[in-house]
Amino acid sequence: MKKLLFTFIVGLLAISAKADNVTFSVSDGIDNAAIKSKIETSVSKMLTEINAAQEAGRNLNFSAMGTVGTRVQQSMAMLWENSPFKCTDDDIVEHCITTGTGFQVRNIPLAMKPTGEREFGEDEYQEAVISFDRQGNIESFYLSISMNLYMNVIKSNLELTDLRRRQLILDYVEQFRTAYNQKDINFLNQVFSDDALIITGTVIQQKHSEGFSTPKIKYNKQTKEQYIKNLRGVFARNSYIKVTFNDIEVMRHPVNPNFYGVTLLQGWTSGTYHDEGYLFLLWDFTNESAPQIHVRTWQPDKIGGKPLPKDEVFSLSDFDI
Repeated sequence: MKKLLFTFIVGLLAISAKADNVTFSVSDGIDNAAIKSKIETSVSKMLTEINAAQEAGRNLNFSAMGTVGTRVQQSMAMLWENSPFKCTDDDIVEHCITTGTGFQVRNIPLAMKPTGEREFGEDEYQEAVISFDRQGNIESFYLSISMNLYMNVIKSNLELTDLRRRQLILDYVEQFRTAYNQKDINFLNQVFSDDALIITGTVIQQKHSEGFSTPKIKYNKQTKEQYIKNLRGVFARNSYIKVTFNDIEVMRHPVNPNFYGVTLLQGWTSGTYHDEGYLFLLWDFTNESAPQIHVRTWQPDKIGGKPLPKDEVFSLSDFDI
């Protein structure tokens, strides 16, 4: 009887341990069988360790993931500290995208769990994107925009050079978004140019001599130094920050092909605050390995309960280059 009970318990433990295992497979998009197998093995190990760490309530053990570079480890550790997460599927099959520098897999389903603040819920669903170099080594792990938004931008221009640049822009937009979720002040300090213009709009009530008031947007300008200083304070005061991007639009400058305007509908949630509004970023990709943001604007998406008119949303045409 004791032997049967022991065998039963061992069986349960084996089933429990297996439940955390994640199997990742590439459906298509890559012809090299060796690199395809390497990517599949690396992602499977990474997601399996993520689930094991979340289940045990511990930090990530990167040695269990195989070969993961220091930069990727630091990025994942920062994201984990802000909001541990878990892969919600145990058998994932995804297309592999070929990029200008290697490969990428998207649509990795995650459930985020802010530390000590909220339980898993439908609103905490996120997706990850994992990038690889040409040899199949993991280069990055970021929270992604939705595949629908990604493909809308990619398909908006089929000219080869611009397509490659658009992939690069989306990659940096996802890095930019993830940096807020990671509270990565160093990345944000690097990506803004030293003379960056930061504009933030807030809704105020404008009083009229007739005795009534109407809502209007008041714009405040900041330097990069002021913005980074204020952002440090925001990061310090909030244990959890969640930034999401929707309704992305990318426009190339008609004269300077290295400048792009990116307009997004941003959602911002922290422990005590939530808002939604239009974020505009003016990116300079003259140096593709270290692009810079020269302009960042934010506007509320509604004024007086009504949607902000599209012609009032900042765009590329509003700034001289």
